[in-house]
Amino acid sequence: MKNTVLSKLRNLDAYPKVNEDFFTRSLSGGIITLVSSLAILLLVFSEFRLYLHTVTETKLLVDTSRGETFRINFDVTFPAIPCSILSVDAMDISGEQHLDIKHDIIKKRINTNGDVIESKPDGIGAPKIEKPLQRHGGRLEQNETYCGSCFGAEQSDDDCCNSCEEVRDAYRRKGWAMTNADLIDQCKREGFFERIKEQEGEGCNVHGSLEVNRVAGNFHFAPGKTFHQSNIFFDDLMSVHKDSYNISHRINRLAFGEYFPGVVNPLDGGHWTHETSNGMYQYFIKVVPTIYTDIRGRTVKSNQYSVTEHFKDLEYISPNSQPGVFFYYDFSPIKDPIRVQKLIHLNGD
Repeated sequence: MKNTVLSKLRNLDAYPKVNEDFFTRSLSGGIITLVSSLAILLLVFSEFRLYLHTVTETKLLVDTSRGETFRINFDVTFPAIPCSILSVDAMDISGEQHLDIKHDIIKKRINTNGDVIESKPDGIGAPKIEKPLQRHGGRLEQNETYCGSCFGAEQSDDDCCNSCEEVRDAYRRKGWAMTNADLIDQCKREGFFERIKEQEGEGCNVHGSLEVNRVAGNFHFAPGKTFHQSNIFFDDLMSVHKDSYNISHRINRLAFGEYFPGVVNPLDGGHWTHETSNGMYQYFIKVVPTIYTDIRGRTVKSNQYSVTEHFKDLEYISPNSQPGVFFYYDFSPIKDPIRVQKLIHLNGD
């Protein structure tokens, strides 16, 4: 019984063979077989690719979100401004100001060839002052607490300025320019101007991030600390060598929010060379809030942006205008949700 079943299975043929007397092999038949096989493989591969293909669906919605913050990521190189005088400031229409920002920012000193000389987080490291001048006029003695003078910029009788940086901050809060820095004991002892002179001819790469309110505002890179006086912003070192500022710059990266696949940042890789003696370069940016959802349902809240550029030669505008590179941003009232999904292919559609 078992042998009979096996014998029947061996003889089973869904495609019975044609007797060799009724067919002949030919070149044309071989070509047709080969072409047919290739066509079948091509169709199978095409259908498999179509199965794996995803489409990006974009739609526009009114943005109703309020009271949020977002992160600005930047990497900008200034070939002709040394790190010792370059500062980063941010402010917005709500009145919030962050001047000479140091946290989450790293500055790299670079030479004329673009090679890195030194890299460190901004604001880290300060020279030790031996026997500095006290506020009352004498030198610091043993077992005495140091309290340096703010040189008239004190806000109260108890204020002390124990470093050149603190004197500059006190001046900035008063709205004063630092015109008498050569007389300030802290700056002389720290070698502040020697450090500026030492870094002449160098450039600076600044990279990091800013956490700011999700409202219209601006951030900028400028020489010196910014201070406010009569509704105008100045830099505290404008008396040092303002005429030598060259704001040539290269934007290696500028992103408003997290990366997501397909995002295009139009300023990445942009370079501008400053030909005149002084100026203000401005970028006007329109930020579009974006929600990206991938095929697995993971969501990234980020932003896209468009930009226009403008240069002001300070020789032909207000002499008190501040040189630097300014980024003015505003938000679009429209949100752009982007969803990546499978393309469903149905036969007959």
